[in-house]
Amino acid sequence: MADNQNNTYLRDAVLTATPEKLQLMLYDGAIRFSTQAREAIERKDYEESYNKLTRAQHIILEMLNGLDYEVNQDLCERVASIYNFLYRKLVDACVGRSVSDIDDALKVLRIERETWQILVDKLQNARDEEKRNQAGHGDAPSGASEAQGAGSASDGSDFDSVPRLYVEG
Repeated sequence: MADNQNNTYLRDAVLTATPEKLQLMLYDGAIRFSTQAREAIERKDYEESYNKLTRAQHIILEMLNGLDYEVNQDLCERVASIYNFLYRKLVDACVGRSVSDIDDALKVLRIERETWQILVDKLQNARDEEKRNQAGHGDAPSGASEAQGAGSASDGSDFDSVPRLYVEG
């Protein structure tokens, strides 16, 4: 019963999450499965480590395949090189039953996750600010609202300075 509730919660969380929060969830999953694989190797449970490392590898591949090179090719190439490094480390860890390869991957995954969390927080703050600006303009008389809107934050100029992210998958 509890497992069914967890699956329902996860499904709802995924279906209602913003694209950037989905990306954060992918990082969390890769970190969780890599950590579990590390623990399994230490216990010499190689079948479990294989299963967990395979799941982490699939997450990295999903993130790699979700890059949209049409949005920013240079950035995507840089991020792809990080994802390729992570994937290679996880494969090497699986083949060599290497805790040190998992540790290398985890170190990078945690840094990437922290960076992504900062971005998610900034985007949320920008959205909250945009909502406050829209709510503040909605209280003013209609003529004043139009006058305030010209050249102010409601024209999107402040929000447009926040980078837009496109995450597929």
